[in-house]
Amino acid sequence: MKCHRLNEVLELLQPYWSNEPELNLIQVLQKIAMETGFEKPLSELSDEIIIYHLKMYGMGKYDTIPGLKKDYEEDFKTALLKARGIIK
Repeated sequence: MKCHRLNEVLELLQPYWSNEPELNLIQVLQKIAMETGFEKPLSELSDEIIIYHLKMYGMGKYDTIPGLKKDYEEDFKTALLKARGIIK
């Protein structure tokens, strides 16, 4: 078992679940699946989907995805020059 992944899910799940504490775990997972548009059986819901959804929970529609923000550049020209190694 990947303990770091389990810890990450638990850490992310706590604030999400605290908004509706009357739900049980399966209901919370069903809600996450519904919010993500996941239409397969709940048993096929991957931990990647759960983690991504919980990381993005409460963020705006146009906010930068966590993990990609470090590589984000406002200016296309600067991004291109950095990608080519011309500037650092």
